[in-house]
Amino acid sequence: MVRTPLTPEERERGERLGRLLRAARGPRSMLEIATAAGLSAETLRKIETGRAPTPAFFTVAALAGVLELSMDELVAHCAPEPAAA
Repeated sequence: MVRTPLTPEERERGERLGRLLRAARGPRSMLEIATAAGLSAETLRKIETGRAPTPAFFTVAALAGVLELSMDELVAHCAPEPAAA
């Protein structure tokens, strides 16, 4: 299966998601959060660094639950930025 290349906007959205998750994790270890969400630490690392810019919905939902973030917060933070006029 060949995956369609991501657009620059999709990559940026993934980077914003990663930054938000990293900030919400705070001083807690990557392993602690990943384990609580049912993920591997490597998966969380890829999401936080933007190397996995389009994680599955249920992965994001699990992380949001562990990090006590609402899905509304995630959407608002990761929504595409308005185009310059």
